[in-house]
Amino acid sequence: MTEATTTIENKTGIHARPASVFVQTASKFKSKVQIKAKGKTVDAKSILMIMSMGLTKGTEITLSADGPDEAEAVATLKKLVDDKFGEE
Repeated sequence: MTEATTTIENKTGIHARPASVFVQTASKFKSKVQIKAKGKTVDAKSILMIMSMGLTKGTEITLSADGPDEAEAVATLKKLVDDKFGEE
């Protein structure tokens, strides 16, 4: 299993568009991908689960992946979050 921690920096947090981009990106990987935040762990390939977390600016999240391409999955998704989903 590979893990990385990062912080949501988008002014509006993770709303529908970035959540959609995140799910589309996570779904490209064979590994099981999860997001941990606020004491909850959810499937990173489920837009409903991500939206239910209410991830706002300043929220620290841990990305984890388990599978054949886990390191690439975590690195790619962390970069997506760190780049503010290309929004700013």
